[in-house]
Amino acid sequence: MLEPTTFVLDTYALLAYLQGQPGTSRIEKLLEEAVKENCQLILSLINLGELLYITERRGGVVKAQNALALIRQLPIEVLPADEQTLFAAAHIKANHSISYADSFAVATAIQESAVILTGDPEFQSVETIVKVEWLQTSNGS
Repeated sequence: MLEPTTFVLDTYALLAYLQGQPGTSRIEKLLEEAVKENCQLILSLINLGELLYITERRGGVVKAQNALALIRQLPIEVLPADEQTLFAAAHIKANHSISYADSFAVATAIQESAVILTGDPEFQSVETIVKVEWLQTSNGS
């Protein structure tokens, strides 16, 4: 079976990568493959915003600015949240136990026929509508 070629990174995956947490090696492998154009990595603008506010809350505005600068250097395409994505995300949020920001990752994955890369257990509620690849987490799952 061929490995999927498009992945949506959610906030959990990016935070894991930036903080060197479990799952980082999988993300590093995909970043290498994206540089070689063997896969595509995408991120919803809403999830980028979530990453930035979490980073700023934990470490200050300079840390958030540094995280943004790093992400801009990575082979990750940041997709805007247009009206179609907004409506899709709202529908997903209304019907699944998932955060509003995560609903944008799901909507983006559906629109792009992509796999969500995450370790966030909230995504278990949407596995019936989108493919999820689970990052290894610190508890071994």
